[in-house]
Amino acid sequence: METIREISRFSVIAGVLLAISTAALPAYAQTEINAGGKTAADAALDMANILDGAGGGVSREALISALEGAAEAGQPMALWQLGVMYENGEGVAKDPVKAFGYFSQIANQHADTPPRGLEADIVAQSFVKVGEYYREGLPDAGIPADADRSHALLLHAATYFGDADAQYRVGQLYLQEEGLGVNPLQSARWFSLAARKGHGPAQAALGELLFQGIEGIEPQPIEGLMWMTMARDRVLGTADEGWVSEKLNQALASASPEQRAEATQLAQQLAPQINGL
Repeated sequence: METIREISRFSVIAGVLLAISTAALPAYAQTEINAGGKTAADAALDMANILDGAGGGVSREALISALEGAAEAGQPMALWQLGVMYENGEGVAKDPVKAFGYFSQIANQHADTPPRGLEADIVAQSFVKVGEYYREGLPDAGIPADADRSHALLLHAATYFGDADAQYRVGQLYLQEEGLGVNPLQSARWFSLAARKGHGPAQAALGELLFQGIEGIEPQPIEGLMWMTMARDRVLGTADEGWVSEKLNQALASASPEQRAEATQLAQQLAPQINGL
């Protein structure tokens, strides 16, 4: 007969897995989705904190075992969490080969997941992760660097899933000769798609292009400052805050007082509906 402690332990594990499976909403949520909702990254952080504390009488080993069981059943959120854990060494020894395997399994098995489904951001971000591994190569897993395959994976995440982070990365590739070839207009297009979903780095990149002007398009300093202002507010407290603030300050230094004032007003009007702030 199961003891009360055993029943409690397995109830907590089930609760954790249920929370993992329902926590994810699209990263850099589109305007029609609550931008304050949890993303895959949020769920990963929550799970890492649970593993660090291993509270409620549930051991770290039991939680990992529960995740592995859900992963064997093909549960995308469990596969994602294990991939993140092995990629970053959270609760387990860091192992990029295992991380690549988990992310690849998601991408291979769920490539046709409905783009607006609950697990869509997990699948899209897995394509991004695998694409990054192919960009750099993973010799320990016998994976050579393959730029074409990396680009194809990012483009799938950007086009089919409409993933904002992937769209931002595609925009970056259109500014690199070794990427998709230098094409500022295409770059601005992809940055714009991501920026309108609240992606802070894409907002900053788009703003810089507009402020400076693009081949065939005159500089638009007010709109450029507007996007960079929204980007700065969006990335406060993140690793992107430094470079975004630097680009904004450089642009502000060369803008007129009237341009700065109008851009600030526009940012205040649009930020609530784009950034959810």
